Amino acid sequence: MAPTRPISADAPTLTLKPGTAWSDAWQRCLTTTPEAFRADRVLNLWAASWQQDGRALTATSPVDGTPIAGPPRLDAPTARQAVRASLDQHRAWRHIPLAERSARVSATLDALTEHRELLALLLVWEIGKPWRLAQADVDRAIDGVRWYVDNIDRLLADRTPLPGPVSNIASWNYPMSVLVHAMLVQALAGNAVIAKTPTDGGVACLTLACALAAREGIPLTLLSGSGSELSAPLVRSPEIGCVSFVGGRDTGARIATEVADLGKRHILEQEGLNTWGIWNFTDWPSLTAVIPKLFDYGKQRCTAYPRFVVQRSAFDEFLSAYLPAVRSLRTGHPLAVADPADPLPTLDFGPLINAAKAKELADQVTEAIDRGAIPLHRASTADAHFLPGQDTSAYLHPVTLLNPPPSSPLHHAEPFGPVDTIVLVDTEAELLAAMNASNGALVATLSTDDPATYERLAPQIRAFKTGHGTPRSRGDRDELFGGFGASWRGAFVGGELLVRAVTDGPAEERLPGNFPDYHLMP
Repeated sequence: MAPTRPISADAPTLTLKPGTAWSDAWQRCLTTTPEAFRADRVLNLWAASWQQDGRALTATSPVDGTPIAGPPRLDAPTARQAVRASLDQHRAWRHIPLAERSARVSATLDALTEHRELLALLLVWEIGKPWRLAQADVDRAIDGVRWYVDNIDRLLADRTPLPGPVSNIASWNYPMSVLVHAMLVQALAGNAVIAKTPTDGGVACLTLACALAAREGIPLTLLSGSGSELSAPLVRSPEIGCVSFVGGRDTGARIATEVADLGKRHILEQEGLNTWGIWNFTDWPSLTAVIPKLFDYGKQRCTAYPRFVVQRSAFDEFLSAYLPAVRSLRTGHPLAVADPADPLPTLDFGPLINAAKAKELADQVTEAIDRGAIPLHRASTADAHFLPGQDTSAYLHPVTLLNPPPSSPLHHAEPFGPVDTIVLVDTEAELLAAMNASNGALVATLSTDDPATYERLAPQIRAFKTGHGTPRSRGDRDELFGGFGASWRGAFVGGELLVRAVTDGPAEERLPGNFPDYHLMP
């Protein structure tokens, strides 16, 4: 039986905010884009039409176990047909004048803006984002693509679309601001676009967004299916002009091997252990202020900071700054209110993506403690924001461990959940070794009072972006993004680099990125 929330005599009885139930969101989808939804399932989009094919799976929301729409999983032969149809779209779309492509993408952004709240509500139910963060995910997609529309003439100067469509395989955590954003920019640059819906969540949100884009004539293909079935069609098909992947290192490494063998253009964003170093530092109030922000969406982000590397002599002051902040975190049901008229709650995070992930991470914490890690903080469930009796099996409350043992996954890998680990060091060499534990990362931060110390140490931290006392993010608009070491393979993205990654330039062009035969920073 799934864990449930007991009713406390002292806590106010919470209820679901009227109008926010999954059934409400689903009915709005049926009304808004009836071509893409049926009463009992979503459809796949290929050959410029919505297809009632594939085996529709059942699914439940991580928020409280509510049954929701599952992905309609296709088999490999059907996916191959879809890829061939996308190539036909690509050959037509690449000749559409840029002004017309820009107008159609702009119209899509207007439609996404009109249905912003519905897209955000789907994100709450499908992947457990609190309302504030769900809205931010939608807004970042819209605002980011508008920047590309405004700048596309400059970005596309002397460049042409790829020979075939771009194939996107992305993780579930940012369906709008990562996946939809990339798809619309790829189409703006003159490519037809294929995307696989993430297995773990986001299918309804992506279906709605793609339906709004398809109405404007954007050549999108949206398919559901298992990685084992769809990997070959979406990665190895000769029709594919570029493979864009966001996810874990194991899957990314397999795809990297395949695209390298084929000589295919690729963008593979993979995980890394992003670290925050503390060295000769005294501005503790600034650290206290930033800690809650680092827990946004339960650290289920590629740019989350799950590891603090702390100078041993400052450990007591670090704890005095860190613990009050982590104790202030609020988690719970993103749509629960005490009074129907109340606004939706402001939470730092809700559930993890599913109960299996919550259990896996809880087991890793228990195992690490059994092997010698020291628990510095384990949040109580007493103040969590839950409905009476709701399923809480996908929730994990914040945990902080000191010195996870080398045998633990928490020592060397990204947990993708609200678990912080702390490692103590005594020398600059130890600091750098601990900050570089995962053979490359996307972001890092070093907090030190001395600018000269930062300038000397930062270049030795193997992260694409390193902040001085402030967190770094994936970035928007003209900010570049990539990774060092095993955290990234293929072309870097962001700003002009995203357009360059999905277009052809001069014959001898070498794109910035990590490739099998070279590494080139922007």
